[in-house]
Amino acid sequence: MANNMIVVDPDIMSGKPVLAGTRITVELILEKLAAGETIEQILEEYPQLSRDSILVALAYSSED
Repeated sequence: MANNMIVVDPDIMSGKPVLAGTRITVELILEKLAAGETIEQILEEYPQLSRDSILVALAYSSED
């Protein structure tokens, strides 16, 4: 998956990893999935995301 889909910038969301072009953090995606939301529900709530961007967030979270 494309690493350029995750951005870490101290000027955006206090340096938390976000999905490129958004202020949606990887942390938020993980919290929603952990709370039982489906990928489809997240996509409905955040239409600027794609299935691939959510999968990239998951992959990113499993990296060192």
